[in-house]
Amino acid sequence: MWFQKELLLTARTRGFHLISDEIISQLPELQNVKIGMMNVLIKHTSASLTINENADPSVRHDFETVFNRLIPEDQSEYTHTFEGSDDLPAHIKSSLLGSSLNLPITNGALNLGLWQGIYLCEHRNHGGRRSLLVTINGE
Repeated sequence: MWFQKELLLTARTRGFHLISDEIISQLPELQNVKIGMMNVLIKHTSASLTINENADPSVRHDFETVFNRLIPEDQSEYTHTFEGSDDLPAHIKSSLLGSSLNLPITNGALNLGLWQGIYLCEHRNHGGRRSLLVTINGE
């Protein structure tokens, strides 16, 4: 069985946000998959996806702090600045973290670790609503 659906996420501020429940709530079809894989692609170049800590919100805060130190804004050598000082840094952060995830499905649910959740990594100050393309293959 193959299944594909585009999801629209709620707009969020810049930062790292848990979106596992928002994704699952838009995929009732997931319950019909006994065993399979789910690919999630974010259809943007200035936001990314990753899997990490789902319990302590300080981890998400620290992610934002570290990424802003690694890839600062307002650097004189940046030339891609037409859309603002956060534009090029957002593209770099997105490339480092990645635009897609592959997740196992077991008995109608995502088979993540106990402390794992899916993050939307919003790298723009005003990124807006983000689109995800979800593709499921399974039985």
